[in-house]
Amino acid sequence: MDIYRSHVLVCGGTSCNAAGSPKIFEKLNVEIKKAGLEKEVKVVKTGCFGLCEAGPIVIVYPEGSFYSKVADKDVQEIVSEHLKHSRIVDRLLFKDADANIITSLDDIGFYKMQERIALRNCGIIDPEKIDEYIAFDGYKALGQCLTQLKPQQILDVIKDSGLRGRGGGGFPTGLKWQFAKDEDSAQKYVICNADEGDPGAFMDRSVLEGDPHAVLEAMAISGYAIGADMGYIYVRAEYPIAVQRLEIAIEQAKEYGLLGKNIFDTGFDFDLEIRLGAGAFVCGEEMALISSIEGFRGEPKPKPPFPAQKGLFNKPTIINNVETLANIPQIVLNGAEWFSSMGTETSKGTKVFALGGKIVNTGLLEIPMGTTLREIIYDIGGGIPDGKQFKAAQTGGPSGGCIPDEHLDTPIDYDSLLSIGSMMGSGGLIVMDEDNCMVDVARFFLDFTVDESCGKCPPCRIGTKRMLEILERIVAGQGVQGDIEKLERLGKNISISSLCGLGKSAPNPVMSTLKYFRDEYEAHINGKKCPAGHCKALLNYIINDKCIGCGACKQVCPTDAISGDKKEAHLINQNDCIKCGACMDKCKFAAIDKK
Repeated sequence: MDIYRSHVLVCGGTSCNAAGSPKIFEKLNVEIKKAGLEKEVKVVKTGCFGLCEAGPIVIVYPEGSFYSKVADKDVQEIVSEHLKHSRIVDRLLFKDADANIITSLDDIGFYKMQERIALRNCGIIDPEKIDEYIAFDGYKALGQCLTQLKPQQILDVIKDSGLRGRGGGGFPTGLKWQFAKDEDSAQKYVICNADEGDPGAFMDRSVLEGDPHAVLEAMAISGYAIGADMGYIYVRAEYPIAVQRLEIAIEQAKEYGLLGKNIFDTGFDFDLEIRLGAGAFVCGEEMALISSIEGFRGEPKPKPPFPAQKGLFNKPTIINNVETLANIPQIVLNGAEWFSSMGTETSKGTKVFALGGKIVNTGLLEIPMGTTLREIIYDIGGGIPDGKQFKAAQTGGPSGGCIPDEHLDTPIDYDSLLSIGSMMGSGGLIVMDEDNCMVDVARFFLDFTVDESCGKCPPCRIGTKRMLEILERIVAGQGVQGDIEKLERLGKNISISSLCGLGKSAPNPVMSTLKYFRDEYEAHINGKKCPAGHCKALLNYIINDKCIGCGACKQVCPTDAISGDKKEAHLINQNDCIKCGACMDKCKFAAIDKK
C-alpha cells in the first residue's frame, strides 16, 4: 500500500464542480507530477465539504489548510509553495466575515457547532472508491446485522433510537419498518426517495455525491430487517453526478459481494436498481413515487392502505429518504442510546440543512436537533450580508412557512416548527432580509406549487391557482378589500380537502406570511405600497436634493426617462420609467430614492 506524506482533498460536489474544481483536480495532478511529488502527495476528489460559499475548496493534510475560492491559476503556487517547500499560501486561506485568515477547517465557525452523522464521510473520502468507505467502518453495520442480529433486534434498535423520517413528515422510522415486517408477504421492497425537489434544497444530492455507499448499506440493512430482497433508488435525472456515483457504488458493492446473492455467506439476498425521475415535484410524495417506478404517471393515491401494507406492485414497501437512511449504519454501530442522546425529547439526533438566501455562509450543515434558528443564522451562517436586518427564514420549502425574528430562538425540531406555523420539511432553509417582500415570497412559493401540482384533485389544482391569482394582483398593485380573507378561506379549505400531503401543505407559505406579516399585505392593498421596496408596480425611483447633475444616471437609463442639464438636478419621468433600478445602482451620491 502506498503511503503519502500529504493528501490534497478537492471538493467534487456539484457546486464546486460548477465553479471549476474538475480543472483544479486535473491540474494538481499535472503540477505534482512535474514537481516530482507523485509518490509523496495524493490528490483525492471528495464529496461536498459543506461550505459552498467558499468553493472551490482544496484542503491540504496533515496541516488541514483550508484553501477557498481556488482557481486553476492558483494550483502551481499551492504545489510549489505548500507541497514542495511547506510554505502555506496565506492569500488563499479561508477568511471569515471580518476578513480574519483561518488557518484550518477546525477553526472555521461554520463547522464548530456541527455534529456530522449523515454527512460524516462527505468531504473526507473518495466516494467512487469502496475501499475508502470500508476503511471508515463501511459495511461493518451490515455485517453485524447479518451475522449477529435478528431482524426484530434491528427494528428495536431503530425504534429505540427515536429516528424520525427526514423527508418532511417526521414519521418514526422504526415503526414504519415494523409495519412492513409484520405484513405477511413473500415479496417486499425497499425504496430510497432521492427525488429532492424543494427550491434551495440539496441535502440528499450531497450525501449521494459524497457518501453513496452509506445509503446502499442502509437499504440492505432495511431489507434484512423487513424481509425484502429488492430495492430501488428513485433519484431525479437532474442529479447526474449523484447518479453516476450511485452506479459506480452499486457495481463496486456487487463486485465485493455486499449486494446480490448470499451476502456475507448468510443466505441473505439483496439487490438494487436505480430509477430516474423526470423532475416532477409531486413524485417526492411516496404514492406518486411508487406510481412512477411502476411506469405510470406520478400521482398520489388515497391512504390507507399505506405503502408499508400495499406499496410497490401492491407489495409491502418501505420508503425512506436519503438522509434518513444515511443515519442507519451509524445507529447500528453506535447504538440507540448514542443517537437518542442528541437532540430533543421528541426529535432525536441531527438534521441536515441546506442554508441559502441572504446569508454570509451558504452551504450544507448538520446540527443537533434543538439548535436554535438564531444559532444557525448567526453562529454557523455568519449573519446577514451588508449589515442588513434579518426578516424571516423559510423552512420546509413550498410546504413550509416563514419564521419572523420574534421566533429566532425557537429550537429547530419537528414539533417546535409546527407550533409556529412552519415545518421541518426535507431541510431547505432560506434566509431573507429587510429587502424581501413577504407577499412576493408567498407568491413565489405558490407559483412553484401551482406549476408542480399533478392536477389530480380539484382543491390543489384549482384552489392554489385561485390563491396565486390573488397574490399576483396584490403585488401588481391591484389588490382589493377582501383579498386577505379570500386567501385565508382558500388556504384553509385546500389544507383540509387536498388528497396528498403536498396539496395539504401548499398554502403554508401564504398562511404563515399572513400570520406574521399581515401589515405588508395591508400596505400593498390599502396603501398601494411595498414596504420592502421590492414590488416594481408599487415603487417609484425619485431623484432627491443630493443630485449634482453628473448625468451618470441619465447615461444608463434604458428608456431615456431621466432629463436634466449638466450640473443641474435631474428628474425621472415616472410614465417612462420601467423601474429597472439601473439609475440607483449607478449613482455615487445617494441621490436616488426608492419609494
